Amino acid sequence: MNSIFSQEFRALGTEIKIFLVIDKEKNIEDAKDILEEIKKIYQDKEKIFSRFIEKSELSKLNENLGIFKTASEDILFLAQKSLEYYKESGGYFDPRILEILENVGYEKDFRINTFSQKEIEKDKIFPKNKLTDDLKIKDDQVFFGQRMDFSGIAKGYITDLISQYLENSGWQNFLVDSGGDIFAKGKNESKESWGIEVEGISQDKIILNLENSAVATSGITRKKWETSGEKYHHLINPLRPYDFSFDLKSVTVKAEICERADVLAKVLYLMGQKRGMEYANQKKIPAIFLDYRGNVYLSEKMKQII
Repeated sequence: MNSIFSQEFRALGTEIKIFLVIDKEKNIEDAKDILEEIKKIYQDKEKIFSRFIEKSELSKLNENLGIFKTASEDILFLAQKSLEYYKESGGYFDPRILEILENVGYEKDFRINTFSQKEIEKDKIFPKNKLTDDLKIKDDQVFFGQRMDFSGIAKGYITDLISQYLENSGWQNFLVDSGGDIFAKGKNESKESWGIEVEGISQDKIILNLENSAVATSGITRKKWETSGEKYHHLINPLRPYDFSFDLKSVTVKAEICERADVLAKVLYLMGQKRGMEYANQKKIPAIFLDYRGNVYLSEKMKQII
């Protein structure tokens, strides 16, 4: 009979959960060994992408604006993907959000950020030029014209890397959960699809069945705060940077890979329920919108697969 070996640890500023199915091909010792390697991958990637680590690769690049600098394959890949998602989303996905995030008080890791009652400088406007002017790639080098933050895509990307590493190591049945960015491979210990609850929605109403697919949720349940009497959250709308909507609680998207689910969940959230639903239906995106009144809205594609 198959069983589950699981482990939880903290990385990327969130809780990581790994579930491995122990069967006749893979045993507990295999699971323990691979989990140590997985932890190291998360730690290594955090040293690349974290804006809260002074010597991370991202931080160093953000200190060298206006010139081409040699970059890792990870940075080059996410820079290219960011350009693609920027174009696809009509500018709703844009990694140039760091100045606004810091301006409204999100300057440190959320767990230790004090969100002091600072004066918000709303004259700090979002760049009006195109992302292609501020983010460029040439061979193994990258150009930052503005400081970048890849948090809107990195967690999903890293989840996919971990999943691919497990598969390449011979694991055929597992689930990787990076703080709500989830990829499930194969079957669970009962030889059924992995059943995933949607945060804030009763499992009696909705369960997502994953099998060789991903799901990601973007919302403001945890990362919201008040500064100088005004409410803010971490999801910056590049088209209206000081418009912090609190109508939607979360958006959940299912996709083939976690990187795409991660990005699209944020894009749809920023679009709002009406525009986001129109976009999801137009692009055939399986999406679930949850508002603060408890109302649940499903895109047409989600209705077909749920």
